[in-house]
Amino acid sequence: MEKIDKLDKQIMEIISANARIPFKDVAAVCGVSRAAIHQRVQRLVDMNVITGSGYHVNPKSLGYKTCTYVGIKLEKGSMYAQVVEELRQVPEIVECHYTTGPYTMLVKLYARDNEQLMDLLNRKIQGIHGVDSTETLISLDQSIKKQVPINVVDTEEVSIPKTKNEVYTDEDID
Repeated sequence: MEKIDKLDKQIMEIISANARIPFKDVAAVCGVSRAAIHQRVQRLVDMNVITGSGYHVNPKSLGYKTCTYVGIKLEKGSMYAQVVEELRQVPEIVECHYTTGPYTMLVKLYARDNEQLMDLLNRKIQGIHGVDSTETLISLDQSIKKQVPINVVDTEEVSIPKTKNEVYTDEDID
């Protein structure tokens, strides 16, 4: 098993704050070479520790004014995989979770207005075979959105599955 060490955590903390920061700047802060940063980031991506990077588009700027969470109860929990495949076809659904508690699933979606929300609920979600009932919670405001803490000062190493690593030199990165 490979480990996520203090340097990995430091790198993740820096690039989580600014995904566009050049690796040379990350290397300067961490006191290592650009090649080391590139190699470590690639390793973390390969191990699925870093799962994405890029720009986040504000849904409101595209006309999606309503953020909604929908609790879904299924006829049988065993229908989860089939229902997820149907939900994947609904572009407005941006998250889906298999949950404990009163719902089998919890989805997050964006709608342009109440009319579209009603269509998404009544026709697209409740129309899926296996969906027994839904409960809708409309988000009035998002007060907090952040990553989980990385805790660079934490010296404990975290075990991660071993994968094939590629070694990069400074010439590979230039």
